[in-house]
Amino acid sequence: MSRWKGLPETLDHRVRQLVVQLRRLKDHSGLSLASLAAKTAYSKSSWERYLNGKKLPPREAVEALARVCGADATRLLALHEVAAQAWGAERTGQPRSPGATEGTEAAAPATAAAPAPVAAPGRSWLRGAPLALLGGLVVVAVAAVVLLAVPPWQDDGAGGHGTGTAAAGRSTAATPAFTHRVGETFRCHVRRTAGVLTADRSRSTTAILSGGVTGWEVVEAQCLLNHHGYDPGPVDGIVGEHTMRAVKRLQAAAGLPTDGIVGPDTWKVLRR
Repeated sequence: MSRWKGLPETLDHRVRQLVVQLRRLKDHSGLSLASLAAKTAYSKSSWERYLNGKKLPPREAVEALARVCGADATRLLALHEVAAQAWGAERTGQPRSPGATEGTEAAAPATAAAPAPVAAPGRSWLRGAPLALLGGLVVVAVAAVVLLAVPPWQDDGAGGHGTGTAAAGRSTAATPAFTHRVGETFRCHVRRTAGVLTADRSRSTTAILSGGVTGWEVVEAQCLLNHHGYDPGPVDGIVGEHTMRAVKRLQAAAGLPTDGIVGPDTWKVLRR
């Protein structure tokens, strides 16, 4: 088994899911990076960058890895499609995921582009006011509007046996980091808004949730599974055996492939 370097903390969770699956496939095959280079059109250094989250592998590289490892590329390509969207959004300066970051990240460029105030005749106090102070007031005003406009990720009392994660979930200044804690569970308050079901944990309709994945998207999916009558086990934010079995039962009832992985088609069923 290869001893992999830790992936960058700033790596988008959708890209991280793809890289983890590619690493698992490579390890299971027993191939070295040099062997991959010999069997594909990509160099050893390219595979090193792809498998350490330094560069998004092209679609053809994902297909090549699946081929030489004797795996079905369908699932990997679905992960790659979602990861490519996240990677492209990050490189163009767009928010990496929907939520409160949309307002706060857009505030800074708007402030930087604002013209400097021009002093009116007879109002010498404007000439003495530092531009940094005036710019700071604009940022504070925009931030206040964002805090009022964006709903919290978690309501009071949403956390289970630990308050640390629950407190992080209520943050509206940025997408909260999810940390799985053994024994911690979350309450579900499913409601219908704008014609779709939501538990107010995540707005995602494209996240790929496979075995071992953690996050607020998993909490959302577990709550929606419960709502539809498919018991995922404890609502703890990690895709385990109970959750995968519940997903398979939902998929079978909806006429979807029963792979136990939540993808765009399964999200559509969960949101109905």
